[in-house]
Amino acid sequence: MSTRKMNIVKASIFFCFFLPLLATADKHIPFGGKSDVMFAKTVWEELVKQRLAGENRINVQPFKGNEPHGAIQQVFATELTINKRTARVLVKHNHGGPDLTVKKVYDEPNKYLKAVTIMFKRESGYDPDNQDWFWAKYLPDGKLDKNPKAMELAGRVAKGMPQGCIACHTPLGGADMQILTSQ
Repeated sequence: MSTRKMNIVKASIFFCFFLPLLATADKHIPFGGKSDVMFAKTVWEELVKQRLAGENRINVQPFKGNEPHGAIQQVFATELTINKRTARVLVKHNHGGPDLTVKKVYDEPNKYLKAVTIMFKRESGYDPDNQDWFWAKYLPDGKLDKNPKAMELAGRVAKGMPQGCIACHTPLGGADMQILTSQ
């Protein structure tokens, strides 16, 4: 058999047998998997387009917050359309820095921005244990933040762990897991 034919056979085996296994395995990764990272990038693009994130975002009234989201926060609760599906989204702009005040953040919100965290309501069955919420933490430039193990923070962030998005929002956010003010 020629080298070309052998390469075609190998590629066919890969695409028929191994690629579906990789896609299935990604569904079992709680966060940071390829599909969640790609979805998070799509969400970011739409947030910027709707002026809910990015340098030209709508400037809403900040308020004193707390960790892990930041000393001062700005929060949007609205709907967003991703892949032709409209659902609830919570967007938190998390600010920090020395001598930070609500007025300083309102006057120069991009100067003090440390991270943007979101909750987006996915389709039924995405994560029924946690109300089907998708979580992501972005750096101010829109890149996904990473945990100490270099996993990108997108998807079912810290599901089943004692700390993280889901662990905090479960007791504080009530049945819908939403926290819209400082606790």
